[in-house]
Amino acid sequence: MDRIMKAQALRDTSTMGYMAAKKHLEINPEHSIIETLRHKADADKNDKAVKDLVHLLFETSLLSSGFALEEPQVHAARIHRMIKLGLGIDDDDDVTMEDNKASDISTQPESEDTSRMEEVD
Repeated sequence: MDRIMKAQALRDTSTMGYMAAKKHLEINPEHSIIETLRHKADADKNDKAVKDLVHLLFETSLLSSGFALEEPQVHAARIHRMIKLGLGIDDDDDVTMEDNKASDISTQPESEDTSRMEEVD
């Protein structure tokens, strides 16, 4: 129903609030994932990895319940950061690899045929 309401061409944002269903998230506080996240959050409240994991857990529950994400690019970026963290890849390694690819592309000589525009009579 949420998708149908968002897809309406003449939707009124003032009526969207009371017509949309409320989303409820039930958390089992005794689950091992929740307990581990709680311990890590208590140890360091500013840990970005813990915050990303909590957001990923919430967004994954939205997806598994059939809801759409408002910003799927942010969700994908969080997943990529977690994969990099799990593999032990630094963010600096990514930047240098992208710089190398860009420099390889720019150093390739262009042929005369591709740089000249075709003349029309």
